Amino acid sequence: MSAITDRASDFWARISPRERRLVLIAAVAVPLTIAIWLGLAIHDGLDAMATRNNKSRKALDALADLRARGQTHEQVDDVAATMGTEPLSLDTYLSNAAKKAKYDLKSTITPRQPVSRNGFVTNTSTLSIENMTIEQLRDFLQEVETASKVVAVTHIDMRRDFRDKDKIDINLEVSTYSKEKPAGAEGSGAAGSDKKGS
Repeated sequence: MSAITDRASDFWARISPRERRLVLIAAVAVPLTIAIWLGLAIHDGLDAMATRNNKSRKALDALADLRARGQTHEQVDDVAATMGTEPLSLDTYLSNAAKKAKYDLKSTITPRQPVSRNGFVTNTSTLSIENMTIEQLRDFLQEVETASKVVAVTHIDMRRDFRDKDKIDINLEVSTYSKEKPAGAEGSGAAGSDKKGS
């Protein structure tokens, strides 16, 4: 430790008064510069987080507003009464909704196994959407939620696109509902075909 102190003292004694002032300025300026840089980096990170959260809130608010308007809209018929036994094709339905939103849907729409419960069948599909603007998302969700009474967005997860701060990526789950086919309907159809064949 004393060797380091001696070297520092020798260095200080050898340099000129002007150089000493520069050393003192550097000793103050370097930590201050680092502190400012760290502060700006943290500030930028917080701004980016706030922007991302704000975009997510806007999209969720749009979805909540659509659902609220759908619930307050006067129902002139009973959805269950008009529901058919054949489910809608979500591939076609979502592609048409994307066209209405002026978005080129290239994502793979992945269907899940249908779930039957209490006389109804739920068909669910998932898809990932990239590089969509808030306006496109709003129009897309509006079309999905309002074009048919038997289709609903059942899950949505959003994150900012780091390549383009004005766009977001979305993981979406959409479900369509239909009635279960009457018991024996398929069997009777097959039996009828056998009779015709005989």
